[in-house]
Amino acid sequence: MSTQVVIETNAPEAATIATNAVPVPARISLPPAATVQAIQAALRAAGEDGRVQFVAETRLVKGYETAANIRGFQQVIDEPPSLGGTNQGPNPVEIVLAALGACQEIVYATYATLLNIQIDRLDIKVVGHLDPRGFYGVADVPAGFERVEFEVNLSSPSPADQVRQLVQIVNQHCPVLDILQRPLPVQGRVEHNGQSLN
Repeated sequence: MSTQVVIETNAPEAATIATNAVPVPARISLPPAATVQAIQAALRAAGEDGRVQFVAETRLVKGYETAANIRGFQQVIDEPPSLGGTNQGPNPVEIVLAALGACQEIVYATYATLLNIQIDRLDIKVVGHLDPRGFYGVADVPAGFERVEFEVNLSSPSPADQVRQLVQIVNQHCPVLDILQRPLPVQGRVEHNGQSLN
């Protein structure tokens, strides 16, 4: 996994994310430091009891279209026509890329607050390289990404050395980056008509 960080010290008054034309304010409002510090204190006090469990549920609707339910939020997942889908939503590997970008941004917001670093703009582009022959079983290649690259474009009046420190902390504490880089156990269980096949 490779990373590129671009630091801009003279930010424009406003920027627009081209993918969905969401207006971005001239200065991003970060979470209050007191909120982040209170969460840190509560997690320190809880110790191992502070562990949490996240759940996502999905259901195949038709073709490749899948409905995901995450804490009551609905997300349609599909494949593009080039891979046999009807393009009703992003595909699963695109969701993984978006998860990395969004997670990075959340961690930037967390530690920028604690380090008193102003962020005027933060955009992240994540690219995954994949050979679909693995998914379709027509070649002996991995079904998943061969590599993932992300580029962080950050505008801030803070000194570059301070922002570099922020980048190091973010990459150390980003959960999705950790998930993608660290081998971890993944276990599956299959039920057929209510009976376990395991």
